[in-house]
Amino acid sequence: MRIISTVLVLAALPTLSGCGSAMIQAKEYMGIPKREQMVARVTDARDSQSQAKEQFKSALEEFMSVTKVDGGDLEVKYKRFKSEAEASEGAAKTVNTRIADVERVATALFSEWEKEMTQYSSAAMKASAQTDLDATKAQYTRLLSSMKSAASKMEKPLANFRDQVMFLKHKLNARAIAGLEGTAREISSDVDRLIAEMNASIDEANAFINQMQATK
Repeated sequence: MRIISTVLVLAALPTLSGCGSAMIQAKEYMGIPKREQMVARVTDARDSQSQAKEQFKSALEEFMSVTKVDGGDLEVKYKRFKSEAEASEGAAKTVNTRIADVERVATALFSEWEKEMTQYSSAAMKASAQTDLDATKAQYTRLLSSMKSAASKMEKPLANFRDQVMFLKHKLNARAIAGLEGTAREISSDVDRLIAEMNASIDEANAFINQMQATK
């Protein structure tokens, strides 16, 4: 009977993918506790930030290539830049989706943990559990703040990428390219700031994962 129920849950997973709480419960039924789900979601968010960081670097490199009047084929350069800019949009959406996934499972985990606190009969064990809960909450708060801060830094370079894709579509000539020097510096600076924040967020994610695994 248990096997049949598990098969039914597995069959339902594709339709549950968009339902946060239902998906969390389904995975728990399959033997994956919320704590492990939390680590998995933070890992996914960390990896998406790492991938986004590299994608923004790539888009910046292609834009810088367009701005260099070196006799190369501007049309080819523009198409490469446009492709990388669009890929950056997708990477940014993935990052925000993964952060939302982390928030959903965190809400479920901490809600369950807090309910369990009321069930202790041992004052000493309750105090120890409360210490763990408080420490995990504090580290999670730092992690979420870092992730959201880094994610917010994606919008400015994305907006600039969009502008340049539209601008260059109609003014792909040496004279127009020569006027992009200041814009290139601005975008490069924005991407540098984004990468620095992404690295800090990735470090926070690694620290959180290590803490969760150490206290398992």
